[in-house]
Order: sequence, then C-alpha cells, then structure tokens
Amino acid sequence: MTPPAREQLQPIVQRALNEDIADGDVTTLCTIPADATTSGDFIAKADGIIAGLDVVRLTFGLIDKSVQVDFSIQDGDAVTKGQVFGTVSGPTRSLLIAERTALNFLQRMSGIATATHRFMDAVKPYRAIILDTRKTAPGLRLLDKWAVKLGGGQNHRIGLFDMVLIKNNHITAVGSITAAINRVRECDERHRPIEVEVRTLAELQEALVLQPDRILLDNMSLNQMREAVTITAGRVPLEASGNVTLETVNAIAATGVDFISSGALTHSVKALDISLTL
Repeated sequence: MTPPAREQLQPIVQRALNEDIADGDVTTLCTIPADATTSGDFIAKADGIIAGLDVVRLTFGLIDKSVQVDFSIQDGDAVTKGQVFGTVSGPTRSLLIAERTALNFLQRMSGIATATHRFMDAVKPYRAIILDTRKTAPGLRLLDKWAVKLGGGQNHRIGLFDMVLIKNNHITAVGSITAAINRVRECDERHRPIEVEVRTLAELQEALVLQPDRILLDNMSLNQMREAVTITAGRVPLEASGNVTLETVNAIAATGVDFISSGALTHSVKALDISLTL
C-alpha cells in the first residue's frame, strides 16, 4: 500500500468529524471567545512508533484552514515517553473542536504501528515477513493497513477483490481444495494471486500439487509447521496464521515459514498514549 491520497482520506476524516460535532461543539462555542488564539504541543505519553501525521493535518484543516500544524518527526519515526514531537496553533475554538478526532486517529494508527514494529523486532533473526489481516475497524481499513506499513510490516490483501484466499468454508462448500482452486482458475479472468488455507499435512500435499501462489497453514502446531516447511522445500511460499501473538511469533518464525499474519495487529490494538496540551 502506498500512502493514501487526500481524496481517499477526506471522506473518512469528515465522517469522524461529523459524528463528533453534529450541529456544533456547544461547550467550546459557549466558553471560548471567537477571536481567541492559542497553541499546543503533541506529547508522547509512552514509547512507540508514530503514524497518522497527515491524517492529523487533514483533520485540523477540514475544521479551519488557518490552523498551523508542524511536526518535528515523520510517520514511522520512534518517539519516547515525554517527547514533544509537534505543535499546533490557531483559533482556540478550531483547535478544541478538532482535537479529539485528530488524537483518535493518531493514537489508533500509532498503536498499530507500534505493535507491528514489536512483531518485526521479535522475528528479526528469521526471514518471516509480518502481515496484517482483514480484521480491521469497519470503515478504517485504509488507515489500519497504512499504519501496519508504517510500523514495518506488509499488507495482506486489502479486501475480497484483490487476491483469492480459499478458506476452510470455501473448501467445505465445494468439496475439496482441488475443486476450489480449479473453479477459481476457470472463473477469474484477471488471474489474481491464489492462496489456499490448509489445516493438515495431507491438505498441504493436495495443495502443493496444484501450485497456488501461497499456502496458509491454519492453526498448525510448531512441529506441523516445521514439517510443512520441509515438505514444501521452497516450492510455494508458506504463511502461518491463527492465534499469533507477540509471545508466540518468534517461535513461529523459527519454523522457517515465509509469512506470518496476525489479526492482533489491528483487531485488538492498544492505542498509543498521546496528548495535545494547549
């Protein structure tokens, strides 16, 4: 994924602002004079990787184009607890109205980037690449997957449209891995990459005969994964998936798989603690 264009980001940010503001921030409009101006600092309250700076700029800009947002770092950079990494200045009303939405985006994206970076550190001795999944917040997939990239991981398919992933339910519905792969090859005129999920070594053997672009080892034990790597012998890239956590990912990478996907990067991420102090 390349950084999203403003045209892709704006509807997401505008929906979030509309949700928060509706017909007006009654507290701010009643307490803050219209001509008041101020500035504030973005402060990291924990160590982590920052992601979402362009989203913050856009959020303030959609409220008030006169607001000035400046950062001393770039997306993907590390921050330490207590570090001031940016400033914002302009009409006080505008800063207060945009503050929470901007921080919500920044904290979530930075939490995802930080988690991804920790996963990447855990597998450093091995060749495995960390992938995300489709287990993203509804409506925020573009931002969630961008944050994974900024944290050093790679994106799996963006949605149901850009890659074939034949899962257990597909296989059960049509009767076999062979039938499922053959149907895709007959049907998909765009010849998109095909990945197939296997749960046993016997299913792996069946899939290998058909030479898909990737095979997903679903919830296999470490011993099964090691054996799968030996059996495959590099003929097809292997992806490990299922209950992958920061505590288990190193041992999984040590089996020799090529990819490791984890829904935990996005479905249960802990937001990075960041404040905006005026």
